[in-house]
Amino acid sequence: MRVKKQKQNRRTVRFYKACFAFREPYKALCDGTFIHHMLESRLGTVNEALSGLLGGHVKVFVTRCVIEELKKLGESFSGTVLATRRLTTARTFPDFNHTARHGRIPARLEAGCNHESLKSAAECVEAMVGADNPEHFFVATQDGGLRKKFRQVPGVPVVFVQKNYLLLEPPSEYQHQIAKMTEAERIHMMEREFKLLEAREAKKTATQEDVTGAPEISGDEMPKKIESRDRSKSKNMLAVKDRPRFKRKKAKGPNPLSCKKKKNKVVYPPNSNNQESQGEKATGEKKRSRQRKRRHHKVDQSGELAC
Repeated sequence: MRVKKQKQNRRTVRFYKACFAFREPYKALCDGTFIHHMLESRLGTVNEALSGLLGGHVKVFVTRCVIEELKKLGESFSGTVLATRRLTTARTFPDFNHTARHGRIPARLEAGCNHESLKSAAECVEAMVGADNPEHFFVATQDGGLRKKFRQVPGVPVVFVQKNYLLLEPPSEYQHQIAKMTEAERIHMMEREFKLLEAREAKKTATQEDVTGAPEISGDEMPKKIESRDRSKSKNMLAVKDRPRFKRKKAKGPNPLSCKKKKNKVVYPPNSNNQESQGEKATGEKKRSRQRKRRHHKVDQSGELAC
């Protein structure tokens, strides 16, 4: 089960990276309920747990409203207050590069909570995320109402604690629909780009008419001409042929590794000995060689042979 959950988490992170431009280091916005459950479940530090879940470096943020709300809950949440103070407090700070260019100091949002009157943690987190989550936050919360609201906001992944492990909520159907719509918009040509292309083609045709004296092309025929030319260019660039050509399979020879090697035949001269040896090889039997023993004759003193 753990391996399946890890695969699902990686798939969810890839979805948000591809469709909503989430990049490392990731930003996680936590509320008090999430940090309190982390301490009770003894899941380690928030930075390490979220980095292991998302598979990359994570910057964890907490708002000032969340810290003040935890202080009001009493001594039972004193450990949670200490843990939240160790995290980065969300704030706004000036963009000095913008100041050097324009001569004024705007506030660049890193994760800003500058509410004059303190709000509840849920309202503060909603205000930080906004309508489309411009800061690309992973929201870590145990609040069921917040999780339900963020399912209807495009590009807001939610992290929560379940029993003794962290879970990344898979994207809702609404977020899948938004991702498909944005992908379709990126594929099609924008109206401004289409007008620029028309003006460019009109300028080219005007220069060609001045040189060759060719007839003018009407505005209705212009997009068709552009489309046909773009198709021909794309075909030539991709080396696409008009008609598919299929290769005929030729008869292949036997596998040389599976064939028995040929033996070279030895040709002997027409001698009797060679013929006998060839006969022996043909029959496979070896002739028995006969050995003769010589008799030694004894010689007498008189010089006569003794039989």
